[in-house]
Amino acid sequence: MNLRGYDARHRYSALRAIGAITLSILAVGRGGAQGTPPPAAPAQVLRDGARVMLRYEGATIADGTFDALGPSVSFVSLLDSADGRITQVLKWTTTGTAPIRLSLHITGGEEAFPVQADPQPRALPIVRHSDGLSTSQLNRAVYDRRRDWLLSVDYPARVHVESAERVRGEVRVALLASGGEVALRFRPRFYQRHRGLARYEPWTYRLPRDVPAGWTSWYAYRDAVTEDDVHRVADVMAERLAPFGYRWLQLDDGYQQLPIGVADHWLRPNDKFPAGMDSLARYITGRGLRPGIWTNVSFQDSAWSAAHARFFVRSSDAPVWGNWIGWVLDANAPSTYDSVVAPVYDGFRRMGYQYFKIDALRHLRYEGFNSHAAYFAGRGTTREREFRGVVARLRETIGHDRFILACWGPRPELIGLVDAMRIGDDGFGFGGLAQFNSFNNVVWRNDPDHIEIAAPDAYAAATATALTGSHLMLTDKAEVYLTPRVEVARRTAPVPSTVPQQVFDVDPSRSSQLWRADVEVSGAGPRPLDADQLPVTHLFQLDIARSFEHWTVLGRTGGEDRSIHFSDLGLRDSVEHLVFEFWTHRLVPSTRAGFSLGPIDTIFRAQAFCIRERLARPQVVATSRHVTCGGPDLARTAWIDGALVGTSEMVKGDQYIIYLTEPAGARIVGVTATGAAVTSVARRGGLGIVRLDPRVNGTVEWVVRYSVDARGR
Repeated sequence: MNLRGYDARHRYSALRAIGAITLSILAVGRGGAQGTPPPAAPAQVLRDGARVMLRYEGATIADGTFDALGPSVSFVSLLDSADGRITQVLKWTTTGTAPIRLSLHITGGEEAFPVQADPQPRALPIVRHSDGLSTSQLNRAVYDRRRDWLLSVDYPARVHVESAERVRGEVRVALLASGGEVALRFRPRFYQRHRGLARYEPWTYRLPRDVPAGWTSWYAYRDAVTEDDVHRVADVMAERLAPFGYRWLQLDDGYQQLPIGVADHWLRPNDKFPAGMDSLARYITGRGLRPGIWTNVSFQDSAWSAAHARFFVRSSDAPVWGNWIGWVLDANAPSTYDSVVAPVYDGFRRMGYQYFKIDALRHLRYEGFNSHAAYFAGRGTTREREFRGVVARLRETIGHDRFILACWGPRPELIGLVDAMRIGDDGFGFGGLAQFNSFNNVVWRNDPDHIEIAAPDAYAAATATALTGSHLMLTDKAEVYLTPRVEVARRTAPVPSTVPQQVFDVDPSRSSQLWRADVEVSGAGPRPLDADQLPVTHLFQLDIARSFEHWTVLGRTGGEDRSIHFSDLGLRDSVEHLVFEFWTHRLVPSTRAGFSLGPIDTIFRAQAFCIRERLARPQVVATSRHVTCGGPDLARTAWIDGALVGTSEMVKGDQYIIYLTEPAGARIVGVTATGAAVTSVARRGGLGIVRLDPRVNGTVEWVVRYSVDARGR
């Protein structure tokens, strides 16, 4: 097809040239309207000499140009559709000595982001996420979440990421690729079919952008929790934690009457909550927090079930029973849902609860529906359809503006209906952060379970949670937050809103077993598909991209001391880097190639290395507000007329420290701030250290003036 005269809206007006031969690709992921499924079909390929285009869903998804295509370069187009999984490959191969060189511009829709498409052998096992559009040199693809397609460059071609930006609601990524063989691979319906998630339909739902951070009562008080306990926590949270991003207070098991089952036993609490559940919600809200509630889908009231057998899964007209789930409600049947289930959730919704942790869902599926498949088959339905139907009804009752955490174990049947998924057993689990890393904030939000900041591994758990953008809920007695240990919590919230930088799982041993959800009949203890609590990697990386600067944070939660090459992190090794360890507040020696992790401080049992490219002029190395060294707080920096000018979001009364370089020829001579008092300016370990005392909650503008000679301009 001749491309002359093609609509200029689907092209870039100019393409960068590299070397003797170049190719540019423009992938535009506008696609269909929200709610419209994308086709499980290949893209249309259009070629005209040195140029190639791909179209999908009526829009251009690739527009590329070679500088030259000589007789030594051959082209093949391959298409595979086995089991409904479309894989389309365009491959250029040269028999000459000069490599093929590609300039690749990829643009996706508003939910698109750059990623690493496939795991590489011998690569360090690092869980990678990004806050903003990363330019990591490990990325060689763009994933468009809303339309569920992946466009990537195959290995062994070399890929260099030039830029990633948002332009009018689209995401544009510029790559350079080269090699003797260069292949572009297009995979529509990627998570749904290539990853096997049949219920994944991202064109029908979006995940909340804000990551919940808050408190839950379970490990703090277990089922002995009282109304006074919750009031005390709400008071302390409002003062000590809410200014740092903790907004949710969720009451767990221990408030309900026993046996659990009927609505009245949930909505009218036991004697430990004399003022009632509606009063408790008002108290929490009155402290500026958002109330959450735990419920359990098991039914333990044997007398009531015997008298109302029509509401239950039955055998010989008698209700069936299973471990952990009790008497199995036929919960998706309209009469059961309307009479038994809906009143519980509608009641809590009306009281003002905004966060719903729904427990024992695995037991409803395994001991309940899976174990009694014949009952559903006799009704001409399937247990998976009925199970999903229960939660679909719950979502409608609770409302789409309320948060739902499904508990526990990954539930692939509930994709699109719940906001977060407890992916493992009770107790914080490091393993799941690497076993379901590609699901986090794409399919659902991972919940690794509660963090006890009084526990020895608190710094490690909080660091890993923050750097992966996972669900963060604390669970300590109120008094703990009045001690210095509260710093663990304060420095890891708010949790960044991240996306994964890998569309594969670092450890696929659990996600590859999700099919077992259809055949498991017992939820007692972890099953092969449930996330592991033990770590499978100790390295967690977060790339942070802002309009004024890009940097990366490497979290470490254990393992042996080793050297890290900057190229292992997707960073350029052609420039120098600054490495700052957040918890110990020290500059780490580094070479052009990399740095040594060193021993982990026994107080923290974790490390967070903040890595920035070294500039010739003064720059910010880190701030003290957050483990990301500026992620949620550093809003702007600029070098203007011999001064470093910045804007930061601060918490009133929380000392704010800025760590700065003083390169040759530059020295701090004065600091001013609007909204904060300058308390000290010092030097230590090769850094300038400015301490500010914020007088406001919010934006503070600061200026650090330097004496600068010609070398420090």
